[in-house]
Amino acid sequence: MSMYKKICITNRHLVTGDYTEQIEKVLKTGVDVVILREKDLTETEYEELAVKVIDLCSRYGVVCMLHSFFGVALKLGHPYIHVTMEQARSLDMSDFIEVGVSTHSVDEAVEAVRLGATYITASHIFETKCKEGLRPRGIRYLTEVTEAVSIPVYALGGIIQSNVSDCIRAGAAGVCMMSEYMKM
Repeated sequence: MSMYKKICITNRHLVTGDYTEQIEKVLKTGVDVVILREKDLTETEYEELAVKVIDLCSRYGVVCMLHSFFGVALKLGHPYIHVTMEQARSLDMSDFIEVGVSTHSVDEAVEAVRLGATYITASHIFETKCKEGLRPRGIRYLTEVTEAVSIPVYALGGIIQSNVSDCIRAGAAGVCMMSEYMKM
């Protein structure tokens, strides 16, 4: 086990083969957490996929965080959710064991902690195709966030193996990667 957490954020549109096989391939790498971020699905479609991915993750002893669909998480009795900042402002976090919140500023990070988040993602750190044309916030921003909050902060956005150590040195508890896992 490494000294930092490795988090896979899913995006089935980046997968060239079978989605379930890709998730299993990711799980075999020793990833610590899978965030099931398939935002364009209907709630019913997401629930069907969530049941499969939760089962697969449990076979590997990996936490599966459902993303944004907190109604599905409640229905399934699944205590792990990751939400947007906007959702965090109206979510009863006491319904969950772990709640991650996506943040994009130091102020949002501090607010997420106040609202009860158990961890946050800070993004976007490096240039990424997901945020094409938007200037990355950089390592200095990541350091400011990690120094402003007392919960784990995970770096997100443009993370590749060659810049992971920069994120960890900046105080991140780990890193989130999408393309690195979905295209491997």
